[in-house]
Amino acid sequence: MDITGASGSELIWEKYKEAEKRLKEVENSIEWFKVCFDTAYEGITIVDERGYIRMMNDAYCRFISVRKEDVVGRYVEEVIENTRLPVVLQTGIPERNQAHRLLGQDMVVHRIPIWKDNKVIGAVGMLIFEGVSELYKIFERMQILHEKIGDNRIVFESPKPKSNKVTFDQIIGESESIAEAKKIARRAAQTSATILLTGESGVGKELFAKAIHYLSPFQNGPLVSVNCASIPENLLESELFGYEEGAFTGSRKDGKPGKFELANKGTLFLDEIGDMPLHMQAKILRVLQEREVERVGGTKSIPVDFRLVAATHRSLEEMVREGTFRKDLYYRLNVIPIHIPPLAQRRTDIPLLIAAQLQAISQKNNMPAKDIDKEAMSLLMNYDWPGNIRELVNTVERLVTLSEDDRIRTSDLPEVFFGKGAWRGEQEPSASWKQPVSVKRGQQDEKKRILEVLQERNGNKSKTAKKLGISRATLYNKLNKYQLG
Repeated sequence: MDITGASGSELIWEKYKEAEKRLKEVENSIEWFKVCFDTAYEGITIVDERGYIRMMNDAYCRFISVRKEDVVGRYVEEVIENTRLPVVLQTGIPERNQAHRLLGQDMVVHRIPIWKDNKVIGAVGMLIFEGVSELYKIFERMQILHEKIGDNRIVFESPKPKSNKVTFDQIIGESESIAEAKKIARRAAQTSATILLTGESGVGKELFAKAIHYLSPFQNGPLVSVNCASIPENLLESELFGYEEGAFTGSRKDGKPGKFELANKGTLFLDEIGDMPLHMQAKILRVLQEREVERVGGTKSIPVDFRLVAATHRSLEEMVREGTFRKDLYYRLNVIPIHIPPLAQRRTDIPLLIAAQLQAISQKNNMPAKDIDKEAMSLLMNYDWPGNIRELVNTVERLVTLSEDDRIRTSDLPEVFFGKGAWRGEQEPSASWKQPVSVKRGQQDEKKRILEVLQERNGNKSKTAKKLGISRATLYNKLNKYQLG
């Protein structure tokens, strides 16, 4: 009896351990599915047979700037404009590679019904391309590929864009913060309202201004840009308002139209408006109120109709409190404020930006395409980039130019990417292009930082990844690499 009882207990224990093992495998599979679903570049949403959203991945949420908890359970037409998923549920017919207009942008999408037991039980919607310009790039890459392998039998005749205009899909980034900025900008662009772009130097405010112009009702008019910080104060008025013949010594015989006139029926972009002197602020306010300008030395008013986009890296609210910026002008400008986040707050976008720059810079310099190893990419992602995208572009160009191999490695990175300053921006980029003193030191700092944030977030990996500015998939890879659990 004892032996039989013992054998029975062992059998139960073995079955329990086997069930526990299978349960862990299932949990791991589910976790891998979640990570892959949310890591996918394409936006994916899944609806049930009634058209209610059951799942939406991070990419889709970022693009339309929503939170999962706010959209799961809602009817899809309330969340996604112009969606045809309800039609696909009714017909059961897949719609592949279809044009779709979302947030004022042309997209390419799939709409696929889910069949089970001869019944449609749901549908999947996928955003394949964030804009038609990405299609042009793919055509160009395919053509280059066939030229490299010497295959002249197939020639891809790719459609060319009508112009070199900037669109929002050319603003690279999938992080929540940049997706929110692009969403607001897309909606605002389709109106005539004044827009105020704020953000640190080098974050891409001018690129936003161009994308806004080419999506606006003024897109067929000119885009006129003025950097208020780069024009001497004594010349700023004549640059903006223009002047009549004989207005001052050295003036043109026939006078000259100012930027306000040149921007008529188009968009005027006033960059670094926070650097504009007070007396000019009053004159600009009058133009915005009256919609007419008077040239320097002139006597007649000239009507103007333009869309104003202003930008600054300074805090205008603080300047108003200090008395260095007019309150009335501030409220005229701050109709639709859009904050563009610094690179340190959108670390998950860094690999996308680096990949795009690696290709663009290699093509510009007629050099073979280079890639980058994951250790070097990790260090680049963990750097604070005080110069933002402008610094990133310059860094990648130097790496492409100076690295002797076809792959950029940690040994190619300058010293600034190693040590504590790489994590919190405490160290300014060095003037000289030095070799790193130790790759191992950078990895030790990374491991230490991950442990710190894990403890801060009580072991919650999702919150840890968000704090570090990386995806959960990247965090899991780092945890495995450093054997942290």
